[in-house]
Amino acid sequence: MASPATARAPSISHLLKYKNGIHYDATGLTPLNSKATAAWKTQKRTTKFVAAVMAPPQPQQRSPASTGSVKHAMTMTEKILARAAEKSQVNPGENVWVKVDNLMTHDVCGPGTIGIFKKEFGSQAKVWDREKIVIIPDHYIFTSDERANRNVDIIRDFALEQNIKYFYDITDRSDFRANPDYKGVCHIALAQEGHCRPGEVLFGTDSHTCNAGAFGQFASGIGNTDAGFIMGTGKLLIKVPATLRFVMDGEMPHFLLAKDLILQIIGEITVSGGTYRAMEFSGSTVKSLTMEDRMTLCNMVVEAGGKNGVVAADQTTFDYLEGKTSSSFEALYSDEAARYLQEYRFDVSKLEPLVAKPHSPDNRALARECRHIKIDRVYIGSCTGGKTEDFMAAAKILISAGQKVKVPTFLVPATQKVWMDLYTLPVPGGNGKTCAQIFEEAGCDTPASPNCGACLGGPRDTYARMNVPQVCVSTTNRNFPGRMGHKEGQIYLASPYTAAASALTGFVTDPRDFL
Repeated sequence: MASPATARAPSISHLLKYKNGIHYDATGLTPLNSKATAAWKTQKRTTKFVAAVMAPPQPQQRSPASTGSVKHAMTMTEKILARAAEKSQVNPGENVWVKVDNLMTHDVCGPGTIGIFKKEFGSQAKVWDREKIVIIPDHYIFTSDERANRNVDIIRDFALEQNIKYFYDITDRSDFRANPDYKGVCHIALAQEGHCRPGEVLFGTDSHTCNAGAFGQFASGIGNTDAGFIMGTGKLLIKVPATLRFVMDGEMPHFLLAKDLILQIIGEITVSGGTYRAMEFSGSTVKSLTMEDRMTLCNMVVEAGGKNGVVAADQTTFDYLEGKTSSSFEALYSDEAARYLQEYRFDVSKLEPLVAKPHSPDNRALARECRHIKIDRVYIGSCTGGKTEDFMAAAKILISAGQKVKVPTFLVPATQKVWMDLYTLPVPGGNGKTCAQIFEEAGCDTPASPNCGACLGGPRDTYARMNVPQVCVSTTNRNFPGRMGHKEGQIYLASPYTAAASALTGFVTDPRDFL
């Protein structure tokens, strides 16, 4: 595997500046346009901000309700954990018991979590709060594999037994089609269904639970044992992570997407560079990103070893949450004097489209330097690259080209809402056509029902799984050997722009060729 340094371009000297032990302000808030505007005007650059997206707000259950009076400067992650631990302050490396706001599990880890819960708390035990547990089958759901189907049966039985309020069931209607009320891939469904809220603590039995950090909350993946304990108690003992800060400024080039930004970061710090660190994203570029872009950033911090990723909540966050939740929340922000373990600065205007070559997410290379790589297929989907805006971006490339794809191109929306968007929302510049129409005209495969699909391989009959050695450009998050099926498969991680451009040529292709 080539060293990431050999794939760097442009020169890192003007892309990144790194400083140790320096204090920076990580708030960068914009005034609200809602009822909270008046409250905003009474406070200058406050380190705390309260917003209820739907009235009436629910009473806060925790004490103290805020850390606004704390003298000790803390990062956003530290503040969230301090409040969840009911402490005035916490420090990196400190072990604290935190109260959990939400626990998510799915069909892969759910049965193991349930087994541990019953073993430790008793076969007749009840979960600590049936309204704070979210169960979503999404990984191995469209398959004839008996063990995979049994997993779904186990979590379904448990949800009925415990009267779990948020169990998003799946009914396989054959031909990779789901029931209309099914939600989809857990991380995007959590966001769309209002389970992600600023200032809260969310754990999930999936490594990409960090996706929810885009909402200004602490969100992290855990194992079955920890999840089983949370099921019974609503608490977890964790170590407070030190924080790495990534400041991204500059105008985002029209040919870049958030996937390029996170691939740049992972390529810079490597897959171990963020090990058990909070990764905080800030800067003018981050403030300009949509919520789906921010999710892409936070989703892949675990590929750098990160404990969690986080973006400060702002008006973009509050607008997204409007109408999605009736729960009150209290957003927290890093203090101006907060200490960061390290800081990285990027001038986004000088970045170029990237790919991560096999077999590691940090094997970064410029897309234009991989034009000689012939590919066999393209996969657009997953929690990382299967959101509405991801498909809109791919459709934009296809519109610009006005030609058919040269390799099989598989489309797997992350959620049922995304699937509906593909068939109902017009693509900008597409003369009123939807993504589905544009994909069909370009010769892509028909969009499948939402699921994790071939992102992590799955049973042999999983839709779009690589059952033979092939080269694939994918909008997913990992490219380890065997990740999408066959252990000799070659996976190039890329943005939806780069994936669509590559589908049109049959080679890894810089999207600027079509933009």
